[in-house]
Amino acid sequence: MNARPHSENSALRRWAPWTLAAVIVAGIAAWAFQPRPLPVEVGTVATGRFEQVLEEDGQLRLKQRYVIAAPTQAELLRPTLKVGDVVQAGDVVATLAPAAPQMIDARTRTVLQQRVGSADAMRRAAAAQLLRLQTAQAQAALEAERAEQLAGNQFIAPAARDQSALALRSAQQALEAGRAELRAAEFALAEARAALAQAEPASGSRAQGLWPLRSPVSGQVIKLHQDSAVTVQAGQALLEIGDTQALEAVIDVLSTDVPRIALGAPVALSLGGTLAPLSGRVARIEPVAFTKVSALGIEEQRVNVVVDAPAADWAGGTALGEGYRVDARITLSAHDDALLVPTAALVRNGTAWQVLVVEAGKTEARTVEVLDRNADLARLDSGGAHHVNSGEQVVLYPGSTVKAGQRVSIRP
Repeated sequence: MNARPHSENSALRRWAPWTLAAVIVAGIAAWAFQPRPLPVEVGTVATGRFEQVLEEDGQLRLKQRYVIAAPTQAELLRPTLKVGDVVQAGDVVATLAPAAPQMIDARTRTVLQQRVGSADAMRRAAAAQLLRLQTAQAQAALEAERAEQLAGNQFIAPAARDQSALALRSAQQALEAGRAELRAAEFALAEARAALAQAEPASGSRAQGLWPLRSPVSGQVIKLHQDSAVTVQAGQALLEIGDTQALEAVIDVLSTDVPRIALGAPVALSLGGTLAPLSGRVARIEPVAFTKVSALGIEEQRVNVVVDAPAADWAGGTALGEGYRVDARITLSAHDDALLVPTAALVRNGTAWQVLVVEAGKTEARTVEVLDRNADLARLDSGGAHHVNSGEQVVLYPGSTVKAGQRVSIRP
């Protein structure tokens, strides 16, 4: 009667290892084939300042520039100033000399020589005519004197005496006219000889006729239109002077972005390198757009936005100048204590937005209302039944692989 229990115990001992092995294999198979947590990147919902900005590049330019121009045709002496030289108000920045007459070709010289001969002949004729008039005046004077004596002795009538006086006056007037004709002939001869003269002025005349041009303001030479001795015309620009401590930035933006920019909006100007950004404000938005071809070959309508910064910032020891490139960050709107979520966490769900919040190793879809966003962050409405809270983690770039309720692991 004791043999049967013994056989049952032996059977249990014989099958127990196989049963344990089967359980272990089943557990391993279940572990191997169950879904693994999907590694994801996460971002953190936070509360802070939200800014909607517009980033564009532009150039620096002088607020005021002064162009020194030639007041008349003259010869510019070789300038001694270079671009970047500092000048004070009243300093001589350019010197002009009288322009020499043009060179004379052979034909013109022959014509001018004949003109000189003609003028000299007219002068000689005027001189001879003057001598004849002088003789006539002297004869009229003698006759008037004789008529006066005869009239005093009553040898002639008073009418004859008056006639002699009138003849003397007429002779004197003719003499004055002859002298004027001689002077006119001499001037005409001098003019003809001057037209025939060579271009080179007489010795010492150039030094006596120099005309210095002075700077109206203190500043620096920013451009030389003429860097050598040359003949300049009236109104021709010679050089430009400006104050490099009074600059402004000109940023060209798309015309579609202009309605979002307000006068006085804060702007951060980055000069590149290790230089600290400058703080400025929008001072003026030009009312005229212009066409500019982008790097992709697309024609765009751009508008210049002028940004002003305190003069102390420009003069802070940084070497800046006309035409320097600058990156501008124009603040369009700003909100403090805003609920912020990374823009990369937003997923479209029909017409609404949602984010996938990581809770206890699984994702949970929550609908959010996006009030505004930029390239990095989105500002959310903190109300509603499905809002997210500050400090929660959301999946970044979920794409189509991450679904709600899926097990995930946070990728370091």
